[in-house]
Amino acid sequence: MKKNINVIQIRGLKGLILAGMVIACLCAGFIAFPGLVAMSIWNLAASYIEQIPSIGIIQGVLLWGIIVASYFTFRKEKLVVCMKSSQGLSEDELKTVFADIKKHAQEDKIIQAMLKAKEAELKIKENEENSTSSNESK
Repeated sequence: MKKNINVIQIRGLKGLILAGMVIACLCAGFIAFPGLVAMSIWNLAASYIEQIPSIGIIQGVLLWGIIVASYFTFRKEKLVVCMKSSQGLSEDELKTVFADIKKHAQEDKIIQAMLKAKEAELKIKENEENSTSSNESK
């Protein structure tokens, strides 16, 4: 069976702090550090060419964004992003899932008791309907 679902659970303050740290590290590693490198390279080039002004970290991050956007725009292979719902299960996969459910249901005493209670409830409703319909026909 295909499992296409990834679940990340964030519980409590520790989880929020951890998620914040992960996001901060990703931003630092993929945005701030390359922006700092781009700023340093630009300022190094600006020191050799007198008419180019030096830039700060914000402009370095923007320069890094321009470099990345240009890369994705002008590269040979195209980047395709598809948003669609996952495919349903095939007939064979459904049969396998239902077989597993039946197998586990036969082994579990609680489920067996619930099934017996449901069957008894259905029999009671069926008897009530039969008695109601027989009373109406009289």
